[in-house]
Amino acid sequence: MIHALALILACQLAGETLARLFGLPAPGPVIGMALLFALMLAAPRVAALVQPVGEAILRHLSLLFVPAGVGVVGHLAMLSNYGTGLAVALVVSTVLALAAGAGAFMLVAKLMGKDRSDA
Repeated sequence: MIHALALILACQLAGETLARLFGLPAPGPVIGMALLFALMLAAPRVAALVQPVGEAILRHLSLLFVPAGVGVVGHLAMLSNYGTGLAVALVVSTVLALAAGAGAFMLVAKLMGKDRSDA
């Protein structure tokens, strides 16, 4: 288990290093995840090694939200000053994201419907 966790963290570190070294627009952890994915595709044994640790991390993912909650409680005064603006931004961005997803789905459904002559 320690080896698998070390491998996950090493991939994250490599991704962060590549992102900073080459000024890549993607975040380091995302690049590290891509590296880990490529490594798992190249060596299925690595996938078998990492799978139990990944499942354990996902099983306890809610614990990662605790620091964010503590941060919100720590800045309640600031939240009271900017709370309305934040709430509006959250609602508007959520509605826009849902509309963009629905629009993309409808566009793809329309394009797929045109190409299918056997349906």
